[in-house]
Amino acid sequence: MKRNLFLSVVMVAMTLISCSASSNGNKSDAAPQDKSTEKMTKVELETSLGNIVVELYNETPQHRDNFIKLVNEGYYDGVLFHRVIKDFMIQTGDGNSKNAGPETSLGDGDPGYTIEAEFVYPKYFHKRGALAAARTGDQVNPERRSSGSQFYIVTGKIFSMDELQMMTKRLSDGKKQDIFRRLVMENQNRIKEMQESQDMAGLDALQKELIEKTEAEAAQTPFKLTDEQLNAYTSIGGTPHLDGQYTVFGEVVSGMDVVDKIQNTTTGRLDRPTVDIKIVKARVLK
Repeated sequence: MKRNLFLSVVMVAMTLISCSASSNGNKSDAAPQDKSTEKMTKVELETSLGNIVVELYNETPQHRDNFIKLVNEGYYDGVLFHRVIKDFMIQTGDGNSKNAGPETSLGDGDPGYTIEAEFVYPKYFHKRGALAAARTGDQVNPERRSSGSQFYIVTGKIFSMDELQMMTKRLSDGKKQDIFRRLVMENQNRIKEMQESQDMAGLDALQKELIEKTEAEAAQTPFKLTDEQLNAYTSIGGTPHLDGQYTVFGEVVSGMDVVDKIQNTTTGRLDRPTVDIKIVKARVLK
């Protein structure tokens, strides 16, 4: 890393610090249940193109319980699939999308809270059919908290082993960047003092120190895809570049043909289907 990159990361980190501080009070009002519950809850999404049944993981209790709460409240009844990208995912859950006009900009609606990230990785990953929580980007959401209501279902694509190897390297580099940014944030006071005193030699030395720590930490937990991930991504497909970035809290157990109908629809501005596709009714299956 050159000095200008180091300093740019420092500036971004300072922004993240202020954003993180302002978001700490934005907690989910969902009441977590016992993670040891053996039976997984299933939810049926009756859409205008057919029914989709998803199963919710018990290892992500905050997301599971929040999803069940919203379903029982009727929050999802009438919401549109407002963002559809073929060979990637279909997204819904914007409460403002109900009866939205064709030119209405969608994607910002939520219940007014976010949910703490619950990464159960690599056990749960972005294979085809995965159910995951949408969220705002890292620059304004460094904790990677999930939207209170918006979610997506992965369609993805099938990858070759060579493609996965190249992607693994990119993801490994991304992990190092994440570690480096965290270390920068942890040393914010030192950095601020050196900037104020224009101690460029000190900044250079700190840069070297943080890079060495980054490499050492990354070497302890190297990023690599598991055999299960490799098998899934080379057979049924998915979106591996999202792994470890967004909370996966369930999967489709019935109705992937309906998911494919939705992903193959014609879309217009901001990836919204030109003909509205909605969740008519969401219900918890007993």
